[in-house]
Amino acid sequence: MKTRWMLIFSILTLIALAGGFIPVENTAPEGAAPINPADTAWMLMAAGLVLLMTPGLSFFYGGMVNFKSVVSTMLQSFISLGVVSFLWVLVGFSLAFGDSIGGIIGNPATFFMFRNVGLSTHPDLAPTIPLLLFALFQLKFAIITPALITGSFAERVRFTGYLLFIVLFSLLIYTPLAHWTWHPQGFLRQWGVLDFAGGTVVHMSAGFAAIAAVTMLGGRKKSANHSSPANIPYVILGTGLLWFGWFGFNAGSALGANEAATLAFATTNMASASAMMTWVFFDAVRGKKITAMGACIGAVVGLVAITPAAGFVTVGQSFFIGFIAAIASNLAVSFFGKKSIDDTLDVFPCHGVGGIVGMLCTGIFASGVGLIYGKTETFLYHLLALAIVGIFSFGGSFLLLKLTNLIIPMRVTEEQEQEGLDISQHGESMTSLRERVDEILKGAAWKKNGVPKEPVPID
Repeated sequence: MKTRWMLIFSILTLIALAGGFIPVENTAPEGAAPINPADTAWMLMAAGLVLLMTPGLSFFYGGMVNFKSVVSTMLQSFISLGVVSFLWVLVGFSLAFGDSIGGIIGNPATFFMFRNVGLSTHPDLAPTIPLLLFALFQLKFAIITPALITGSFAERVRFTGYLLFIVLFSLLIYTPLAHWTWHPQGFLRQWGVLDFAGGTVVHMSAGFAAIAAVTMLGGRKKSANHSSPANIPYVILGTGLLWFGWFGFNAGSALGANEAATLAFATTNMASASAMMTWVFFDAVRGKKITAMGACIGAVVGLVAITPAAGFVTVGQSFFIGFIAAIASNLAVSFFGKKSIDDTLDVFPCHGVGGIVGMLCTGIFASGVGLIYGKTETFLYHLLALAIVGIFSFGGSFLLLKLTNLIIPMRVTEEQEQEGLDISQHGESMTSLRERVDEILKGAAWKKNGVPKEPVPID
């Protein structure tokens, strides 16, 4: 084990030295326009907002799992900030946005180690902002996508196996999808498939990868299954951070301070509000209690569903998209529960189904080219893209999970699962905090009952 980590550390050291000491030319491409300061200022803020979504997701997922796996679940999201940032600079950005090879993948040499990713604009990718800023904005999308998948196999995955999987997923699943959909020569974009901010690239890919993970890894042990959420306030906090960050996710995808950004900002908020209210009242109609968890999940489903359509639909249509997505995802959660499919945090019912609904609604409502305008071509291409992305994301992720499992077994042992991943994987836990709170409460109770008790100091 020590030899393996020494090898990995040595590779990182060599790459770091190469990045520090090999001179790289950053030349402005021919036809580059002047930088627009307003667009640049907005995109700097938008990139920061999208980065905030990953810590938000960390709280959102961490609050939902068993108390013994909170730290592990949160770290699985948070570590993506480091792993994917490294990969993106090395070759990820080049694979996603480098010179197109047949509309399938970018040339890995185009922007290798951020070669030629400088402070000038780029006529195709970043016409009004520095190309470096565009690359950093896109990095934040690449970071959160594998983090989304973690909710499907929470409480049972080996951390080292997970690290290898997100490396493979980021390079072999995410970057091709980003190229197909967002690169000017990507074949889905050439077909006219619309994905304003990542419903296909981010949420559908994560959703189908989640199903692959559940299929390959299996469910949790019965004694650990359906445990109570560890911390509902964490879920609420995470939802707030996600909602706030999503304005950068969607409105930032306009790549400027313009009308499209304003429209995306409005539709993002309204779809989330619509989905949140639809979820809680739909639960009530079905005889369930209105819960904080339901409100938070509904809000996130609305954010997911509006993502591909945000800059292409009206505010009124965004209400409808949030409404339909909330009902579809709510029913999908119930269906998975009845079928005992142990997608721990309902990644596919929420992100997968939400992304599918959003993609199809984009094909129906997109201004000027949607089905309601009498145009069938866009909608039919969206159906075809749905099938292609679903098969590629599920099949590719399943193969990568199998490959990872051959190198590093991904499933923890039954004993480690019962112990909890916080202790078994990281030697850290929230248990000490819980015990401390119990001590304080017991001390207060003894004092109330008149039993002498030494006061418990609070650090």
